[in-house]
Amino acid sequence: MEQTTVRETVSRLWANDVLPSLSGLVEIPALSPGFDPEWATTGHLAAAIEHVRGWIEARHLPGAKLDVISVADRSPLLLVDVPASPGAEDRGTVLLYGHLDKQPPVGGWSEGLGPWTPVVRDDKLFGRGSADDGYAGYAAVTALEAIHAAGGKHARSVILLETGEESGSPDLPVYLEHLSERLGEVSFVICLDSGGNDYDRLWLTTSLRGLVQVHVTARVLESAQHSGLASGVVPSSFRVLRRLLDRLEDAESGEILLGELNVTIPENRVAEARATVEVAPGAVKSAFPLVEGMRPVSEDELELTLNNSWRPTLSVIGAAGLPDPAEAGNVLRDSTTLALSFRLPPTADSAAALNAVEKALTTDVPFSAKVELSGVEHANGWNAPDAAPWLAAALEKVSDEVFGAPWRSVGLGGSIPFMGLLAAKYPSAQFLVTGALGPDSNAHVPDEWLHLAQARRLTEAVAHTLDAHARG
Repeated sequence: MEQTTVRETVSRLWANDVLPSLSGLVEIPALSPGFDPEWATTGHLAAAIEHVRGWIEARHLPGAKLDVISVADRSPLLLVDVPASPGAEDRGTVLLYGHLDKQPPVGGWSEGLGPWTPVVRDDKLFGRGSADDGYAGYAAVTALEAIHAAGGKHARSVILLETGEESGSPDLPVYLEHLSERLGEVSFVICLDSGGNDYDRLWLTTSLRGLVQVHVTARVLESAQHSGLASGVVPSSFRVLRRLLDRLEDAESGEILLGELNVTIPENRVAEARATVEVAPGAVKSAFPLVEGMRPVSEDELELTLNNSWRPTLSVIGAAGLPDPAEAGNVLRDSTTLALSFRLPPTADSAAALNAVEKALTTDVPFSAKVELSGVEHANGWNAPDAAPWLAAALEKVSDEVFGAPWRSVGLGGSIPFMGLLAAKYPSAQFLVTGALGPDSNAHVPDEWLHLAQARRLTEAVAHTLDAHARG
């Protein structure tokens, strides 16, 4: 496939067609269902789907069929089915994945920026959902257009854009079963909901962590009491939770103490992490805006990389029952709730991990306090298979011709539950998990931005790998 035509087509479409429509998508406050329980009424998820569907329909991809799929009360998804090029009909189905739902806006955006206000500065598109990962569907369609323009080939390609990823993709197992016959045999999966340690090369995600989330409430009183009268007789609910957390995590080292949440790290992933540190020294330690004087949990970048990709962690991501200090009276509160978020190693069994967490929190509770669990969620991680010869050759080609630097791989600390589901259902499929996110792209926090040059390069890379897959 002719490289110059691919690049010129991608560049032209991104400038004239993609960027204006993607900017319009940023304006839609399409919060994920976990953050907008009334999503069906507010209509923002449906608006995001309609916005992207209208843009894709206007592209007139040969033979493309577009459907909005909705099962029961589950968040909808957009399915774009593009038939194979002549001669590539026997190469199975390529599934190109992305999502249109977004994280909450979060306060603290810089002056002139806002979550629903698209702003282009220095070849960066600012706004919620720009990089995570509203651009994915646009990149997939543009790659297919570039293939046609350059005389390339592609197998049957199905673009699946869901609206529940930021809530852990709870509806995708149902949709995957519902669409199983329609998808056929998936032989190649492309996911653009990831990223890497810099914007100089193609970064492949070779593993994703799983997750367990639970809200744990410790209740000690039927009603709150004067702290002077009750303290020393009634333990505080926070004290109960503190002791329960000590069963889960070593507060000094951060080590997770439950065996079900730990695995032996494969040697090839250790070697991969070491190579990542060598090619991007300092990237892990400098990726996050630590307060002055703060240091990361280790000075060893290899250990930090493995911590972030293959070791379990616990984060307390929310709390209830705690008033603001200015409003706090001398009260021994009746209860405290903590939202616990565990990230699991890619090969850990999330169901077994959840069971172990539940058991640790509810067995032999200190002082026989009442413990209630809610908001329970779990999802398996994913560990990539070895690259087939055609994919390995394609990666070398795009590294040389598109990026001008060798590709590298990295384990991602986050989760994309759909990848684990697909790997289990299509064990012989090949995977290309990558994306435009970098260490400073601000996904989930204020000032999220998309590196437009990296997005254009990734679009070219997708075009070339689709062509390589079609030719086998």
